[in-house]
Amino acid sequence: MNLPENYIPIIIQAIVAVGFVALSLLGAHFLGPRQKKGDTEKNKNFECGIESEGNARTPFSIKYFLTAILFVLFDIEIVFFYPYAVNFKEFGIEGFIAVLTFVAIFFVGFLYVLKRGALDWNK
Repeated sequence: MNLPENYIPIIIQAIVAVGFVALSLLGAHFLGPRQKKGDTEKNKNFECGIESEGNARTPFSIKYFLTAILFVLFDIEIVFFYPYAVNFKEFGIEGFIAVLTFVAIFFVGFLYVLKRGALDWNK
């Protein structure tokens, strides 16, 4: 049965996670370096003796971001295979059909991405 006291460990973990994030952000704010008015030349980027060229805010091609998002999407897909791999005997044929359906949906999405030319960098 799902009793409220069964959720106490999850609530504690969530509180610890939120507390860690808050503590990290506050620590970075208060303990981090401060920029003074005369330090602009000192704080410029310097890499291997090569002077910086242009603006660092040059826009990237949307293909870069699309590829990154697609990588994350198809990488997260692998995470959903882990529970199936651990319990595949218990899931039986119904679990196998569910995983095949899951893979088929992602495969259709991948074919759509290929057809749209999202992975073709020469366009």
